[in-house]
Amino acid sequence: MGAAPKLLDNYFKITERGSTVGAEVRGGVVTFVAMAYIVVLNPLILGSFSADDAVAKTDVLGNILPVNQVAAVTALVAGLMSIVFGVVANYPFAIAAGLGINSLLAVTIAPQVTWPEAMGLVVIDGVIIVVLALTGFRTAVFNAIPAELKSAIAAGIGMFIAFIGLVDAGFVRRIPDAAGTTVPVGLGINGSISSWPTVTFVFGVLLMGVLVVRKVRGGLLIGIVVTTVLAAIIEAVAGVGPSLGVNPQGWNLSVPAAPDVLAELPDLSLVGDVSIFGAFTRIGVLAASLLVFTLVLANFFDAMGTMTGLGKEAGLTDEDGNLPNIGRALVVEGTGAIVGGGASASSNTVFVESASGIAEGARTGLANVVTGLLFLAAMFLTPLYSVVPIEAAAPALVVVGAMMIGQVRDIDFTQFSIALPAFLTIAVMPFTYSIANGIGVGFVSWVVLNAASGGIKKIHPLMWVVALLFVAYFAVGPITDAVT
Repeated sequence: MGAAPKLLDNYFKITERGSTVGAEVRGGVVTFVAMAYIVVLNPLILGSFSADDAVAKTDVLGNILPVNQVAAVTALVAGLMSIVFGVVANYPFAIAAGLGINSLLAVTIAPQVTWPEAMGLVVIDGVIIVVLALTGFRTAVFNAIPAELKSAIAAGIGMFIAFIGLVDAGFVRRIPDAAGTTVPVGLGINGSISSWPTVTFVFGVLLMGVLVVRKVRGGLLIGIVVTTVLAAIIEAVAGVGPSLGVNPQGWNLSVPAAPDVLAELPDLSLVGDVSIFGAFTRIGVLAASLLVFTLVLANFFDAMGTMTGLGKEAGLTDEDGNLPNIGRALVVEGTGAIVGGGASASSNTVFVESASGIAEGARTGLANVVTGLLFLAAMFLTPLYSVVPIEAAAPALVVVGAMMIGQVRDIDFTQFSIALPAFLTIAVMPFTYSIANGIGVGFVSWVVLNAASGGIKKIHPLMWVVALLFVAYFAVGPITDAVT
């Protein structure tokens, strides 16, 4: 081993964790490919092409965030924070704009304030998260979670990312209300796999499954590349085109076709365009504080649950399911909200898609450095990386979800005081499209069932505190209406 590899090995503990530089690089690339959609999706959620569009996300003054500018800052912050997380925390958990928070900003918060004021609330949320991590409170809560719930969180995340993959690829679709049925979702289009993108997805799932079974090194990455090539051939022959919400048989997000240009300079005009306390002046201290409370609780447990699941999947946790040096990781993750808000990219957090890189063998922060560098390159290469359709990356999420669901083996389902909270945690995550919701329902039901069955002494005091906070979180809508 040469000087440079030895230096990397000593710093990142690559050999100690049973990995190699090659595995870390492959894992970092796979994680990026699985996450790259966020540079396309985040701008579509937060940004708009024109204030005159019927679906424009305007703030209280009618202003918008331009899509190209949101794409640039999304890639910038994801790249910087993934690298920092890898170097400081030394875990292969990549960071990018969190789904859920961005929708909350676009749909609920921005219409009440301006975009800079909305991002100011995100910055405040991040500061609170970092303070809670620095004081040890966040680590204490992390360690207070029962081992069975940690296993349920990991399994639930597996179900969640698999569901994300199935929905993004169009294998599972929402059934329109006009269809005259009470069934909320269905298979493909009218119950059949009748679109080329979905066929491509099915091919990808089976191919990656075979490669994993055969223990082919780099199987997920190979599967994504091969599936992308197939998608490009299908597009060239069949001319499927984009979905754009009107063509259900089209490709979601990215069309697998050669781009007109390979690179372009990013527009970073949104960096620093933030008003920290403007929302408190515009809508009042109480209303703004309730919005911050919602952001904090969602961020706090979304990231904690994700790191729990990823850590268990990577074999980095101890016998109680705790991650070593979790304090540093939580501080850096909280900083992602500060940086994301300051750049108008929304709160950045650990991504469950990192499980794809872990499945490729990533065990250290070196994989994160690779992912981060690719995100920074994506600022300039947006037309190039968008060649990979979501239907080619989504199969990796389904395969990894199948791996993570194995954590249920550590749950004692013969004790119903454990079984119901664990089941609710696993089920609520995909059904509500939220990791935080699943954790909250699991916490509340765990406390209630164990207290009612005589196990009150084994409930950690922090579990009571967090359960009560989640009750307030779930009731934040009525509470907000009552006070405003």
